[in-house]
Amino acid sequence: MLEAILFDLDGTLVNTDPVHFIAWQNMLSRYDIYIDESFYQKNISGRLNPEILADILPQLSTQEAIEFADEKEAMFRDMAPSLERLPGLTELLTWTQTHHIKRALVTNAPHENAYFMLDILELGATFELIVLAEDEEKPKPDPTPYRVAAQRLGVSIENAIALEDSPSGIKSAVGAGIKTIGIASTHDPEKLCSLGAFMAIPDFTDLRLWTFLNQTSGCKSVL
Repeated sequence: MLEAILFDLDGTLVNTDPVHFIAWQNMLSRYDIYIDESFYQKNISGRLNPEILADILPQLSTQEAIEFADEKEAMFRDMAPSLERLPGLTELLTWTQTHHIKRALVTNAPHENAYFMLDILELGATFELIVLAEDEEKPKPDPTPYRVAAQRLGVSIENAIALEDSPSGIKSAVGAGIKTIGIASTHDPEKLCSLGAFMAIPDFTDLRLWTFLNQTSGCKSVL
């Protein structure tokens, strides 16, 4: 029986990748590094800033990397107010309330970005638990954030599902033993399924999602 849904943030609640992509393009161009969407998805999407910068700009000192990341995230927030919830998310959250399904947010997003986006999306009071990867021992793609979320919610892995859009997030949730649905807002659905997602959908209006949820919750009605 389904007891909890564990949500990623970027690319799952809201498609932030186009905004992040532009911010990274602008910042990296200062170092004569010009990236395309393929590079972004392979080397940046779903990862923590320190890891990204260690790979792309290893010449930066620790302080320089912090300042770079801070400026990049501020640039993102300047462009983010126009962001909207992914289609069907509002209905899904209402469904979880109706069926008393616990909700947790599990994200690699920096603290300031995470709460900023929740405020913009008017989701500040939505989640019983927020797990920020930067506060845990290891971030996604390590399973730690999802294991921590299930443990703190007091639910078994078998009675939870994860909603994830990025390869690193899929690896994290699947590695924790959680049934994972891929949200193909930013990555190819076949790629997400190849990493262990048992289903990949474009957004939360997909009938396959609702059929699965209603079966696992014991509810016979479908949205």
